Amino acid sequence: MSSVGDPLLVVEHASYAYLGRFTALDDVSLSIGAGERIALLGANGCGKSTLLKILDGLLFADAGSYTAFGASVNEDVLEDEQFNAGFRSRVGFVFQNSDAQVFSASVREEIAFGPLNMGMARAEVERRVDDTLAMLDIGALADRAPYQLSGGQKKRVAIASVLVMNPEVLLFDEPTAALDPRTQQWLLELIVDLNRAGKTIVVATHDLEHLGMLADRCAVFSEAHRLVAVGATSDVLTDRSLLRSVNLVHEHAHFHDRVLHAHEHGIEHHSSAAGPAPTA
Repeated sequence: MSSVGDPLLVVEHASYAYLGRFTALDDVSLSIGAGERIALLGANGCGKSTLLKILDGLLFADAGSYTAFGASVNEDVLEDEQFNAGFRSRVGFVFQNSDAQVFSASVREEIAFGPLNMGMARAEVERRVDDTLAMLDIGALADRAPYQLSGGQKKRVAIASVLVMNPEVLLFDEPTAALDPRTQQWLLELIVDLNRAGKTIVVATHDLEHLGMLADRCAVFSEAHRLVAVGATSDVLTDRSLLRSVNLVHEHAHFHDRVLHAHEHGIEHHSSAAGPAPTA
């Protein structure tokens, strides 16, 4: 883990409701330090992805405020082209569904799209694209169409399209979802390496199995769309009561010799991060 610096992203009392009726966030306050690796942890539908979109300036809170790099971020200031360009170059978002992010005719064009759109010189863009292709070991895919790629390959291309901008902050939405084990491990190691290189990492996830590699600190969301706990990953993983209350583990009841037993499911495989797994 790289050292954590001063607050970089600060959300204060943010609330958001889709269509003005369906609550996604309810009075959430969170400060994220420069160089930090933090997980937004909670069950599906608790508001994690919504908060990521606010951090990326894709959504704007109905109430509360968001400050990034010491400046207020809202719909009005992002209409300023200079501010927008500066903000977009410093924050990168890797979506859960790569198909929603990858759209160009070839992998090379996909990776070049962002920096070209930001007005970078073509020679600089070509250098960055080549460097990014090499860094993620996808040079062989450069001239292929994204629709021809596997899910794991698309994920690499989606990440490349973000890393080519060299952002300070990387936002990942459910990064390990629907990936094969080899690609999962590659991505986990990449996130660790990026953080060691000084990048601030924010991950929305309900994946307890890989949480120890994804984050050093967790912000835990309830199904009522509120932030209910913030703490070290090791502390969160050992707080069975907290994990049950936010629907990240559950008790499974079953019979042995006509006697009813109950034990927790959802964290049985986390002995390395959370101590011995619970027994029946």
